[in-house]
Amino acid sequence: MVPGWLEWVSKIAVAVSMVSAGIVGLDILLGRRQRMAIMDLVWPITALYFGPIGLWAYWKLGRPDARQPGEGSSGGHRGEDGPPSRPSWRTVFKATSHCGAGCTLGDAIAETSIFAMGITLFGSKLATTYLLDFVLAYGFGVIFQFFTIAPMRDLGPWEGLKAAVKADTISLVAFEVGMFAFMAINRLIWFPSNPPEPNTTTYWFLMQLAMIVGFATSFPANWWLIRVGLKEAM
Repeated sequence: MVPGWLEWVSKIAVAVSMVSAGIVGLDILLGRRQRMAIMDLVWPITALYFGPIGLWAYWKLGRPDARQPGEGSSGGHRGEDGPPSRPSWRTVFKATSHCGAGCTLGDAIAETSIFAMGITLFGSKLATTYLLDFVLAYGFGVIFQFFTIAPMRDLGPWEGLKAAVKADTISLVAFEVGMFAFMAINRLIWFPSNPPEPNTTTYWFLMQLAMIVGFATSFPANWWLIRVGLKEAM
């Protein structure tokens, strides 16, 4: 049974996050387009699970780098030769938010679909969620990474896809490990008999927390990937 206080906290947190994402999305639509087009999706999605922290990150890291109205897009190539010797927290935060956005989009679609269609595999809802979450998160993660790394390195479709898989696999696995661990605690320890379902705000608040944990576990992986040059410093 979900306690009443958690229901209210969930409603407030989800509402604030939706407003935060709406502010980011509206600012982008009004002309603050990112120099890398995929980031026009990344920043609102980041605010959708990070709430005001995501909004702050956009204002601090995303908005200052946006194109001015009427300004053409950048060429998308590397701004420096080779990987940075010591990636800054700003660089790693952008890369992790990029990874997190693909994961979040895939996870949200997977979990909504599982609930709507009543899918259960291997006799376990949690195992079903893990499997479909990972498959869709990985798919969207590679797509997001492709539209980053291919233009920055001027790669063709096949080479761009291979580079995207190399860049995204480790960071995505690190994100999902943290998120899945939180989901297991939620499902097996906090609500073992009657867990919240995707048609409740409590479910999505707990998923917000799970995604934030995933962001934290993916942050070191993204730092290393940028450090060794497998992932671009955006």
